[in-house]
Amino acid sequence: MTYEPLPAQTLLDYFNHAARSGKPNLLVFKVNGTWTPMSSDEFGRKVRAFGMGLTALGVDQGDRVAILSENRPEWAIADFATLGIGAIDVPIYTTYLAPQVEYILKDSKARVLVVSGAHLDKAMEVRGRCSDLANVVVVGGSALPGDGVHSFEDVVKRGEAILAGQPGAFDERCQLVGSESHATIIYTSGTTGEPKGAVLSHGNFVSNVSTCSTFFLVEPTMVALSFLPLAHVFERMIDYVLFSRATTITYAESIEKLSENFAEVKPHMFAAVPRVYEKIHARILGMMEDAPTLRRKIFDWAVAVGKERVNLVERGRVVPGGLELKYKVADRLVFGKIRNRLGGRFQFCMSGGAPLAREVAEFFWGAGVKVYEGYGLTETSPVLTCNRPDAWRLGTVGKAIPGVVIKIAADGEVLAKGPNVMKGYWGKPEETRKSIDQDGWFCTGDVGHVDREGFLTLTDRKKELLINAWGKNIAPAPIEGALKQIRYVASAVLIGDRRKFLSALIVPNFERLEAWAVANGVTARTHEDLIRNPKVRGLFQQAVDIVNGDEPSEKQIKTFALLANDFSIEGGELTPTLKVKRRVISTKYGKLIDAMYDAADAQGSVLSSKES
Repeated sequence: MTYEPLPAQTLLDYFNHAARSGKPNLLVFKVNGTWTPMSSDEFGRKVRAFGMGLTALGVDQGDRVAILSENRPEWAIADFATLGIGAIDVPIYTTYLAPQVEYILKDSKARVLVVSGAHLDKAMEVRGRCSDLANVVVVGGSALPGDGVHSFEDVVKRGEAILAGQPGAFDERCQLVGSESHATIIYTSGTTGEPKGAVLSHGNFVSNVSTCSTFFLVEPTMVALSFLPLAHVFERMIDYVLFSRATTITYAESIEKLSENFAEVKPHMFAAVPRVYEKIHARILGMMEDAPTLRRKIFDWAVAVGKERVNLVERGRVVPGGLELKYKVADRLVFGKIRNRLGGRFQFCMSGGAPLAREVAEFFWGAGVKVYEGYGLTETSPVLTCNRPDAWRLGTVGKAIPGVVIKIAADGEVLAKGPNVMKGYWGKPEETRKSIDQDGWFCTGDVGHVDREGFLTLTDRKKELLINAWGKNIAPAPIEGALKQIRYVASAVLIGDRRKFLSALIVPNFERLEAWAVANGVTARTHEDLIRNPKVRGLFQQAVDIVNGDEPSEKQIKTFALLANDFSIEGGELTPTLKVKRRVISTKYGKLIDAMYDAADAQGSVLSSKES
């Protein structure tokens, strides 16, 4: 079944639809501990006023306005206000450090930075080194005295004064914006090099929103929880879909308070990256380890029933009556409680940004938590393929959306063509030519294959394929995914590029490992002590042996090292979208990696110098 999209030429059509919807709770956010609604009328007034306030600060058509803020109403207000006056916005992740913020401000030549109070220090640190940055607008904090620093409310008031004399000034500006007008410059997270600014037009986004909004039932009476950063193109596009339906958007307080917010907001839908689903999955399994024996057995039985049923449903097979009865019992005893943790009225959610392990997807689908996985990139606004209610396959990223054509190059790279493909990289024509060939195909950098039904399966990033000393290509993601399915593993990164054999850096799930240690008489005061214990090493060797299984020699992990701390954004090992930065990890743990290989060579536990 499909649903009619809102007719639109530019993103401002979504703003106007939402602003005129008459909703008392278009946006909801927490103020002093209380969920507070913003009506559509108030939202519309503030967007128009802030837009004209920006013109009072000297922002003109085509100028850049950067946004460095957590998800909140002011983010959406600044976005639509910037677009309405014909300017271009530049979102910046709040997790970026000052040098990264400085790079984006300089590269985009941003004239104004809208920044939340929590990140004002970063803005003030780099402001003096950004010659084009004329003004800083502070949201939710006290603006520092001095030239060029203003409160959000002050800019709104300036705009209100202009609109008092020229009521139609903002709407007149909107009329000058067309589908080919540039809307935003979104910088890639730079897992393999210098960040590049992808220039997306209004038409790029509208094509994606119009198509994706036809797949799912999204109505004004529904509530969405927004917690994936709005600097992420995936959440940005989804919010445009929600505005096009005048659906209530509730901004979560933080990832740390997500469980609490689910219970309070009771959302019908949300979007997240795979790491969020993996952590929820791991937390549920961890809770069951401490449960009484009977409860654990019931849980394991229910999960097996759910998996059996979803595998039949996925293939379009009839579910036997006996299995359906078992599932109803499992739902009452186990699955209903899992859905209640999502607020009790959950209907569906979406996953994007990286492949979701089939095992994790099976668990959630078996529990009645429908996670529709899609695929795309910043450069494609973002969706290229998507699973949807009438066409889904677990372990795949779905079929190409209407208007998009996917083909696989000779070397396995996924190529795409469609109205959602970016205009190019900001100020980098040579990089643009490398990414979009002379026939208009965008080179995604991902490796995958399409089955006979049109479902795309991704295997890895082309640049992340490990090429061992014997010249064999190895995709790390499937092996890392298998490792992370082991209950005592939190994170894993495969090493082996230009090496004779594979190794792995493994971060234990310390909550589970500590419980195992107590049960097995292992004492340790710190995580460092724990990972050095021979019994613990033996436990993880068993895990590695399970993953190795009957894999060919080049795909087997010959040695590994345990790490006391997980990879993080703050530590530089993860991007803001929680993707692994392999180069950073290889450099940061270079000495450990070299020592690991030296020790394995010395023990003679590796491949011979010549591989058969």
